[in-house]
Amino acid sequence: MAHLLSCQNITKSFGAHTLFTDISLSFEPKTKTGLIGPNGSGKSTLLNILADKIEPDSGRLFISKQMRVVYLSQSEDFAGHKSVTEIVMEALAGHDQDHNMLMAQIALSQAEFPDPEAKVASLSGGWLKRLAIACALAQDPDLLLLDEPTNHLDIRSILWLEKILRNGSFAFVLVSHDRLFLENVSNRIIELNRCYPDGFLSFPGNYSHFLEKRRAFLSAQQEMEASLANKVKREVEWLRRGPKARATKARSRIDEAYRLQDELSQVRQRNQSEKSMKIDVSGTGRRTKKLISAHKIGKKMGETSLFTDLSFDLGPGVRLGLAGNNGCGKTTLMHMLYGTLDCDQGTISRATDLKISLFDQKREDLDLNQSLRRALAPDGDSVLHQGRSIHVASWAKRFLFQPDQLEMPVSHLSGGEQARILIARFMLQEADILLLDEPTNDLDINSINVLEENLLEFPGALVLVSHDRTFLDNIATQILGFSDQGHEAILYGDYRQWLTSLEKDEAILKADMAAARKKQPGAKKKLSYKDEKELAAMEEVILAAEQELAAYQQKLVGPEVMADQEVLNQWCTKLNASQEKVDALYRRWEELGAKEAALDAPL
Repeated sequence: MAHLLSCQNITKSFGAHTLFTDISLSFEPKTKTGLIGPNGSGKSTLLNILADKIEPDSGRLFISKQMRVVYLSQSEDFAGHKSVTEIVMEALAGHDQDHNMLMAQIALSQAEFPDPEAKVASLSGGWLKRLAIACALAQDPDLLLLDEPTNHLDIRSILWLEKILRNGSFAFVLVSHDRLFLENVSNRIIELNRCYPDGFLSFPGNYSHFLEKRRAFLSAQQEMEASLANKVKREVEWLRRGPKARATKARSRIDEAYRLQDELSQVRQRNQSEKSMKIDVSGTGRRTKKLISAHKIGKKMGETSLFTDLSFDLGPGVRLGLAGNNGCGKTTLMHMLYGTLDCDQGTISRATDLKISLFDQKREDLDLNQSLRRALAPDGDSVLHQGRSIHVASWAKRFLFQPDQLEMPVSHLSGGEQARILIARFMLQEADILLLDEPTNDLDINSINVLEENLLEFPGALVLVSHDRTFLDNIATQILGFSDQGHEAILYGDYRQWLTSLEKDEAILKADMAAARKKQPGAKKKLSYKDEKELAAMEEVILAAEQELAAYQQKLVGPEVMADQEVLNQWCTKLNASQEKVDALYRRWEELGAKEAALDAPL
């Protein structure tokens, strides 16, 4: 199968810090790739190289002719005075106006924008991200490059994006630390990591399949180190006996002994490079039954009621997850519990001398011009943790910073490295209650796993806001779910119960909107019954066709097929026919979608 894009022997460094060396990768049509790796491993940099936005230090990039590569960065800077339709049309520069308008309408319909004439300045962070995604989709990419696309998206929007990516006819490469998102949308995972001989590890399949293969690979590499160590030990003993170098055989064995020593050193270095943060959030050990008691509390923002009559208790061992769409009041509730915001109704009672620590998702407290040394230890060359003085170099090492980074400005660190600074500061506070607002933002998967383990051992209470569904599910003992209907906040046993409720709310909302449209005078035209029925069934039809295609692809690489040229040709014919079927279905889907968007467009 022809490559859409490939890179050969790509190397990139920033100053003395090498991100990756001699990376060679290729990306085929329909391949849905998840790109993972530790913070600072160069994931975003590699995406920028693939997008041809920055030059590698060495190596080459090969892009197929007439192939559209579209890059979606972590943040976009849109003009606030323009409408969302104008922004999407600007992304389509080079086409005629009518074409651009139609594509903009389709893209905004896909993105579920309620008002295509809304001004950018009025949009929340989540809707700005949806607008950026709409701009990317409107360009009809062959290969879409996405850098942390779930940032700023609430759970409903993440589910929407999952559907877009699963059903899209384009290939994509996405950087994400959301494990369930990777599981649901990817059919290939690549990890950039120095612990691998080639600097990366790649396997087809979803994220859980990759984890199995990764464990097996690293286990084999550990066994290789043990085996090499034994061989080197025997050869060193032989060398100490002073073999005569004059003999050709002895000279060859001496050379082999040195080669084994070099190989052992490299394997050992790779195995030792797989490190984790050392997190230890300090609890006071206080066993007061009720640390905080909220009784019938409510809050408004302007004329909008966020929630009313909300009651719950927090005590040791309670881990309360807050779940809901952006703007529903999760962060507001956090600050009410912390004491920086007052209730509009009801009361919040706190135990005497209660210690509360707040981890805020905003990073205004980080001075980007400050050195890493000062950011970690603002008052000197040491910090005080759990009554013990720790030198800043040792403290930095716990969070995977190297000694040569201590004088580096915070602005030169990756988003994940800046997040680790915030966690390091947070750890210095002793608390009865932890309030955590999106603590996993920008953290790599390994760091998220370590944070999970530590929070599960925290003896006090914690309140958690996160759009990382796996993290929320693993940590929370109960979920306070915010509904779209009636500004309610209801306690659920787990995240899945809340999600089921959310899906019911959405079905009710769609039914109400459909009923309202029918009652409107001069209601918009609809697709014909036949087209509407075909469009409704299209996702399942495409899924079945793609499963058939995947089965043919799997059969094609079987040893019994590869060994017989006649059988191989037969399966190649079936594969090509299946690929054409899938392509035709996607073209029909887009045709029906365009027709529906044109009918729904304002007159």
